Amino acid sequence: MKKENLIKDSKRIVIKIGSSLLIDKNKGNLKSEWLGSLAQDIHKLIKQKKEIIIVSSGSIALGQKQLKLKGNLSLDEKQAAAATGQVSLAYAWKEVMEKFGLNIAQILLAPDDTEKRRKHLNARATLLKLLELQVIPVINENDTVSTEEIKFGDNDRLAARVAQMCSADLLILLSDINGLYSSDPNKSKSTVLIEEIHEITDEIETMAGPPLSNMASGGMITKVAAAKIATKAGCNMFICNGHFINPLSKLEIDGMEFSWFRAIEKPLNSRKQWISGALQVKGKITIDKGATEAVKKGFSMLSAGIVSTEGNYEKGDLIQIVDEQQNFVGKGLIHFNNSEVDLIKGSKSNDIESILGYRGKDEVVHRDDLVLEKK
Repeated sequence: MKKENLIKDSKRIVIKIGSSLLIDKNKGNLKSEWLGSLAQDIHKLIKQKKEIIIVSSGSIALGQKQLKLKGNLSLDEKQAAAATGQVSLAYAWKEVMEKFGLNIAQILLAPDDTEKRRKHLNARATLLKLLELQVIPVINENDTVSTEEIKFGDNDRLAARVAQMCSADLLILLSDINGLYSSDPNKSKSTVLIEEIHEITDEIETMAGPPLSNMASGGMITKVAAAKIATKAGCNMFICNGHFINPLSKLEIDGMEFSWFRAIEKPLNSRKQWISGALQVKGKITIDKGATEAVKKGFSMLSAGIVSTEGNYEKGDLIQIVDEQQNFVGKGLIHFNNSEVDLIKGSKSNDIESILGYRGKDEVVHRDDLVLEKK
């Protein structure tokens, strides 16, 4: 993939916006003109059939202004500011997107929501359903109850986790700097922009320094950490200066400078490797011959083909799938717990609601959450 074609060739794009871009650091107000220009850019991408997810900072900065809090904030002051500012931030996104006929949904996530598998599965399902409904998810950290992520400013890492979760093709970090430099550009005149990074080596990591803005709490350290997450998940990542009006158009058309962290593998392959290798198997499901053939052809595992279940597991846990001769078929993330699977085994998907009393997934293990491999 050529550098200039990355946005054009990407179907699902995650865009992270830093606080210093959204908030006027002197007045503490939202930069309405800039936000409007970004919404215009997003509208253009939507018309090109792109799926857009936004990770937006800014709630603490907005809340600090509203609550008239001064100086360095304590943790409880930050949480109070986040709770107050998040309302204004969500409304600002809603208002600016409505001008282009676009709907948004607010989602608050903490690292626990992306690291614990059941929560990960639920969050992923919600995000994908919103995209299917042509709604733009606007995500922020759940700063009102979180601690470490406020201290370290993990919205960069959160954006990378979201990109990983949703099998995104491209993550764009709109920042207050052109990209990764060989040394701090504020201190060295001989520094050079690293335009393309194929591998995140120790040398690349040492180039990251402390935050370059008083408004932003992350800095290059968290951006390189985000790049490690995203690229391993098969997602390309840009770091670019977002201060310009219409920053995405400038990135796509005007060819402004940026750093490109190249993806290692295709998203789906990378995600399935993560499912296969990172989780502990909690149970086993035996499927019949027809289901075995279907699964091996790449179809989802349905309740009708299930013969039996073993072990105690919950929704989102990893289970092993075997055929009736107990030959290993694969592993997958389950959409039901073991008691529910025992009730619906052998039944058609349309009968699940009448059996369990609620409308669950049609698939017991979706093909995107299923890994076929040798034991």
